[in-house]
Amino acid sequence: MRKIFFILYIGMICILLSGCGADTAMKKGDKYYALGEYYDAATQYKKAYSQTPAKERQLRGLRALKMADCYRRINHTQRAIAAYKNAIRFKQKDSLTLFHLGRLQLKNGSYKDAENTFLEMIEEGNRSQLVKNGLQSARMAPQWKAEAEYSGYTVKREDIFNSRRTDYSPMLAGDDYNQLYFSSTRNQAKGDELSGITGMKNADIFVSQKDEKGKWQKPEAIESDLNSDFDEGACAFTPDFKTMYLTVCKTDPNYPRFAKIATATRSDASWGKATDLEITKDTLSAFAHPTISPDGEWLYFVSDMPGGLGGYDIWRIQITGRGLVGLENLGAPINTEGNELFPSFRPNGDLYFSSDGHPGMGGLDIFIAKPITEERQDDSSGQTSELYTIEHPGVPLNSAGDDFGMTFEGLHNRGFFSSNRGNANGWDHIYSFEKSEVIQTVKGWVYEKDGYELPQALVYMVGNDGTNKKLNVKGDGSFTEEIQPGVDYVFLGTCKGFLNHKEELRVEPVKESEEYVLQFPLASLSAPVLIRNIFYDFDKATLRPESTQALDSLITLLNENPNITIELSSHTDFRGADAYNQRLSQRRAESVVNYLIDHGIAQDRLSPVGYGEEKPKVVKRKLTETYPWLKEGDVLTEEFISALKDEEKQEICHQLNRRTEFIVLRTTYGLGATNH
Repeated sequence: MRKIFFILYIGMICILLSGCGADTAMKKGDKYYALGEYYDAATQYKKAYSQTPAKERQLRGLRALKMADCYRRINHTQRAIAAYKNAIRFKQKDSLTLFHLGRLQLKNGSYKDAENTFLEMIEEGNRSQLVKNGLQSARMAPQWKAEAEYSGYTVKREDIFNSRRTDYSPMLAGDDYNQLYFSSTRNQAKGDELSGITGMKNADIFVSQKDEKGKWQKPEAIESDLNSDFDEGACAFTPDFKTMYLTVCKTDPNYPRFAKIATATRSDASWGKATDLEITKDTLSAFAHPTISPDGEWLYFVSDMPGGLGGYDIWRIQITGRGLVGLENLGAPINTEGNELFPSFRPNGDLYFSSDGHPGMGGLDIFIAKPITEERQDDSSGQTSELYTIEHPGVPLNSAGDDFGMTFEGLHNRGFFSSNRGNANGWDHIYSFEKSEVIQTVKGWVYEKDGYELPQALVYMVGNDGTNKKLNVKGDGSFTEEIQPGVDYVFLGTCKGFLNHKEELRVEPVKESEEYVLQFPLASLSAPVLIRNIFYDFDKATLRPESTQALDSLITLLNENPNITIELSSHTDFRGADAYNQRLSQRRAESVVNYLIDHGIAQDRLSPVGYGEEKPKVVKRKLTETYPWLKEGDVLTEEFISALKDEEKQEICHQLNRRTEFIVLRTTYGLGATNH
């Protein structure tokens, strides 16, 4: 008898201890949950659930529900489904529980189960738009899967970038798109502690470079103060790649974590430390996933701040010289009652984003918002918004899992994105994508005549279809823009301190992608400009026929810049008598001016001057690339040339001295003013 009492006593003690242990675990879990540390919270809730007696069905149901919520938030889909089913089994079924279960069943690819779950909700009277979208998703997803081969997309997992942890939000950078930045929680990330949110290290930004053969190299962490012990992710760049916008999530052991947007600037090849960007005074909302519009004028981002349509919405704010102004919610049809995340732009202006609020395959699906007009209208919320059509690109770009974070290699429909498809842990990895399209593009370079690229230049693009754009150039002075068949375009290259240059282009229809190449050599307003390929008969001022092309180009330049006057100068080498050289160069300068006058250029815009050997050539840096034995700033005087021991080098210097140049005298011709 004593033995039986002893066993019962021990059993009661165990029950009491397990109850205390479960309560302690729940308190810890609730603390972690309040801080947003869902991985740690799930661990405690699971411990509490396992220690809760089976007969306490209501309590087990409540604890299963909390565990399910955490698993859902950290993308442990199958564990979350099992926990929600346990909660329902223990009579903790309500509309929100069923909704989350249905969404997770979609994400798991269990479309028939998801359909039954959403039908049950509708039968119970829940006919919200999100529930209707869930039912539509469950019915449409199998059809999208069946039509995958017709989507035109090819998708491939790119393991050169991926690790055994999570890798996400790729972003191409560089003038030739030869750098890929992305976020990763791999072991090489800074810090030693594991995140209470994910159970992994906090993410850092890594970068991979292409080698000379165009092959991607092993990613490395950014070697600067940009990365920290906190989370850095989802970065984007201004069009000149000099400023980075990124998401930063700092840890506070006593306060919930709110994602913020920060900026960093690049000096040479090194990124500086990220500094917080204040968009509003709101300190209780998240601001994340920044991206910059192709024209560099707008910052797009996501936030759950008041004034949105649902969970996270996409917003934008204008970047101006006086700061950020004009905060706008993009409104419907882009934003929904659900979550819209990870906006990014294709350079043609199409906005890509991910959403669980539109009908899709399961988790976050990628959608395309195509602008249909330049006009703007007021929506019902009082905000102004662009007009868009929303397109679902189907499978395989989308999957049952989370698909997000698009980045494009120029105007072509190819690049990279991230997805956790097929990963039992819910970890994201980087994939490449490509869709074959016939695209016609124009690529242009703006540079100084006989000099280097002009990254400060602007190119104005006008088409007879109504196109009117202002194009920024990259660091190498280039731009690339999509053009349409059957349209006549005019491009005007401009830069402060230089004359304009115009190019015209007629685009004909093609069956394969084609790129047109244009050059914009801009003449300096302050330095002499060499006119190449001007030839005279020996010892005479008579222009040779092969000079026509160069002279006609000069005529075009003068017609494109009708308000300038120029001094047209001719120069000789120092061989021969000084007076003779001066007279010969004067006659040659006059020959060029007479040609220009005969072809319609007003005489009072032209001043012919023969300098003979008086002004030897001054070497520019660009010339040293052709003749490395010359240095920038060398003056090709008689003394300099005579000091050269090599006769061939001496002859080259004589040729360089024999030249025809012009320099701008005024920029106000015909404007009723003078400007010397």
